[in-house]
Amino acid sequence: MENRESRNKFWKGVLVGAMVMAFVCLAVVGVSAGIFLIGRTVIDSQAQTNMQQAQAGEEAIQDSFFDKITSKMEYIQDIVEEYFLYEEDMEAVEDGIYMGLMYGLDDPYAAYYNEEDFKAFQEDTAGEYCGIGAMVQQNITTGVTTIVRVFKDAPAFEAGLLPGDILYKVEGEPITGKDLDLLVNEDIRGEEGTFVNVTVLRGDAAEEVELRIERRQVEVPTVEHQMLENQVGYIYVLQFDTVTSSQFIAAVEDLQSQGMEKLVIDLRDNPGGVLDTAVEMMAYVLPEDKLNGLLIYTEDKDGKGDRYYCEDGLIRAQNDYGYRETGYPKVDGHELDLPIAVLVNGNSASASELFTGALQDYGAAVVVGTQTFGKGIVQNLIPLGDGTAIKLTTSRYYIPSGVCIHEVGVTPDVVVELADELKTKSVVELDEDNQLAAALEALEKAEK
Repeated sequence: MENRESRNKFWKGVLVGAMVMAFVCLAVVGVSAGIFLIGRTVIDSQAQTNMQQAQAGEEAIQDSFFDKITSKMEYIQDIVEEYFLYEEDMEAVEDGIYMGLMYGLDDPYAAYYNEEDFKAFQEDTAGEYCGIGAMVQQNITTGVTTIVRVFKDAPAFEAGLLPGDILYKVEGEPITGKDLDLLVNEDIRGEEGTFVNVTVLRGDAAEEVELRIERRQVEVPTVEHQMLENQVGYIYVLQFDTVTSSQFIAAVEDLQSQGMEKLVIDLRDNPGGVLDTAVEMMAYVLPEDKLNGLLIYTEDKDGKGDRYYCEDGLIRAQNDYGYRETGYPKVDGHELDLPIAVLVNGNSASASELFTGALQDYGAAVVVGTQTFGKGIVQNLIPLGDGTAIKLTTSRYYIPSGVCIHEVGVTPDVVVELADELKTKSVVELDEDNQLAAALEALEKAEK
């Protein structure tokens, strides 16, 4: 009897903890989405009464919900204790409940991170990490993880990993559907000098290829640049890290010092990254005298959110209750007044799509390549105060024209596929790149 009472307390504690965490997190999400109630001091008594009645109704529903779940969990636990062959790991069971709660949201980006997972997620990887030197992307519908880029001379390159390979197993365990952040931080990265065994599916025949790849310190080149023929500058942006905007500006200034007259910004295979960085780069490139200086904006489920502007040489954000500080630097009214082409493909996602869409909306660049990935929603990572955290979708992104690119992507002005013979090459040289050639041709037609 005593064991049963203890067990019941355990289940009730777990369930209440799960639900309280969920409701607390939703409250936190409200704050992060810009729902600020400061300044609203007058609420009429009828509104207060209506609110109290609504809250009482919600609490009754929640109580009924708790009772139903608690009762069923206790029944399931009785069955487990009666028939389960192995010993229960109650900590794992508790984690599983929270994971199930997030799974039930039907949000492909939602996830629960236990203490160990959250610690791995927080690992600082800006610019340098101990890994294999490859970029991956996950299909949110199928859970399939694909290699999209292999860095030259990195361990993955030396081991024979190729773009287009489907990551099937790590250390013999199937990984399809595993949260991508956890997959990278827990399974791929690790101590320098150790090895990771991966199995990939390659080609149309899905041939299984096993590779043993060493983990090493890998320097991630977030921005690369060079001057091409005819005074055309070329800047490749790998992803939007915290250091990327300063590197991008430095690359532009270096190319301008060499007499740059036109510019290609290559965002192919760029998975996105830090929104602040994309906003800073937009403000540096775009003029302020069109579309009221609007760069991007977000909306949550209540239609509220942030609008990011560049006005009078200052980047700032406005929500439904007024302006707020963003921490962004001044750009002093800077703009790039020269023909620009942006290269994108189906792996260009999130912040790279927002950057591309903003330039396209402003008429500041011609977009070349193929339809982008179509990720225009915002995820927040919310610590729960006990070393764990959850991640869930909280709002949508919109480009200046009012279009939400989610599940749509950005349509290029000039559509051109990468040549088939180049799609599985680890390194595509610029002089053989047919998409780059199309971008250069588009620039030739562009008017200054």
